[in-house]
Amino acid sequence: MPARCMKDLPSRSLAEHWASIKWPMLAFQAGCHLFALIGLFFVASCQWRTWLFTSVLAELSILGVTSGVHRLWTHKSYKAHWSVRFFLMLCFSVSNQGAIVEWVRDHRIHHKYSETDADPHNARRGLFFSHIGWLLTKEHPKFIEACKTTSCDDLLDDWVVQLQLAGSPYSDLVCSFIFPTVVASYGWGEDPLRALLVAGFLRYVFILHCTCLVNSVAHFYGTTPYDPNIHPTENRWVALLTVGEGWHNWHHTFPYDYACAELGAKGQYNPSKMFIDSCAALGLVSGRKRALHAWQTKQHKLAAQDHAKEF
Repeated sequence: MPARCMKDLPSRSLAEHWASIKWPMLAFQAGCHLFALIGLFFVASCQWRTWLFTSVLAELSILGVTSGVHRLWTHKSYKAHWSVRFFLMLCFSVSNQGAIVEWVRDHRIHHKYSETDADPHNARRGLFFSHIGWLLTKEHPKFIEACKTTSCDDLLDDWVVQLQLAGSPYSDLVCSFIFPTVVASYGWGEDPLRALLVAGFLRYVFILHCTCLVNSVAHFYGTTPYDPNIHPTENRWVALLTVGEGWHNWHHTFPYDYACAELGAKGQYNPSKMFIDSCAALGLVSGRKRALHAWQTKQHKLAAQDHAKEF
């Protein structure tokens, strides 16, 4: 599908772009991407156990984003036992995407002020900005104002969130880079450098870009069957890379739905929903919210309006 049209924004001078850069973050990301690139050349020489471990760790780290910080803590779309919350917190820490409370704050603002200057990764500022540029540049003043009126106090009652907040960002760095290096090198004798580059940096950068695809590609390419008046789209390729987060038009239409999609896992690729459902079957998850009734009601209203127009 072609990219959806965005209104042109005022151009900025080179000096303004230069002044807006977060240089420490740019240096960190440049270093991570450089090491990830080097890691590509070491993949073939890694042990098969390292390949398997890296793949599993990648899936778990993005699960911490999707089922954890997104569906559980941001949207409160279901309730989870402390053991599930603790597990998802560890998975999220491996993804190295900051403190849970900050991630939740940014995403709540994104929904409330979607594609305006207050949106932290405003897609109207272009594909690159919404993908990763927003991480590398200083926040828009309207986003800073939105932070003052967006509360995440509801999260502070959760000791799991408090624990992660107390350790972040250092505990995140340990979980994302040191932990996989130690496991691979001591667990089956992988070369520590290969373990760090492949299971650490290469996995981190890959998962970071997969997550960012939801903010960028899923706001530009795809279909909008549930609400054609918004930019978020249904994109199966993004869903494939993000264990079910690519059904974005539905999600922005019904953000409280724990599945983040209309259909079940058989109809739309959604391992994140499958994980939540599995935990529910074990009695560890309750209060799963769905928007199917709301969507059916909306369809009936639209059908009635169309019928009325015929007469």
